[in-house]
Amino acid sequence: MTTLTPSYQLYQLAAEQKSAEVTDWSARISWVVGLLVFVAFVYWLMRQGWKWRASLQSGLPELPTTPEGFADGGTTLTLTGRYHASTIAGQWLERIVAHGLGTRSRVELTLTERGLDVVRPGAADFFVPAAALREARLDKALAGKVLPEGGLLVITWAHGDQLIDSGFRSDHAAEHQAWVDAVNHLTSTTEGTAR
Repeated sequence: MTTLTPSYQLYQLAAEQKSAEVTDWSARISWVVGLLVFVAFVYWLMRQGWKWRASLQSGLPELPTTPEGFADGGTTLTLTGRYHASTIAGQWLERIVAHGLGTRSRVELTLTERGLDVVRPGAADFFVPAAALREARLDKALAGKVLPEGGLLVITWAHGDQLIDSGFRSDHAAEHQAWVDAVNHLTSTTEGTAR
């Protein structure tokens, strides 16, 4: 009679057990296809919501373009950074998507006595005449984007009969306060001239 060592007994026991079938390919493929269809449906719903919002805002006039000789009077300030979005003034979550104002992008801002030139590579550029500028402030949130306190430059301007808040973030956040001062000075000068 031979005695089996405990390790040999374990080996023999492991060899006798047969593992269950690991993969049911038809079930796995149907789950993956179902998940892909669900994700595509969610994206389609988001796109429809974006289009619906744009159609609701279709009464917003076309954005003004930069006038000829805009920078002839001398540049007050320039800024490079990010354009976050535009919202209805005072309603930080009410994004405006008409005319591409809801598209985030890089931005180059130029401020002169004639107004604010907004150049956005990959998105629609626009111009805000000095008479349309209302105010500038530092804020922390706009259109669902939340940053540290004072991390966002928000410029309020009039377009048609709508007041709009546009949010920008400079590559150098220390520039924000100079922009607030310059825009507010320009709006007070413009309002004084208009009276």
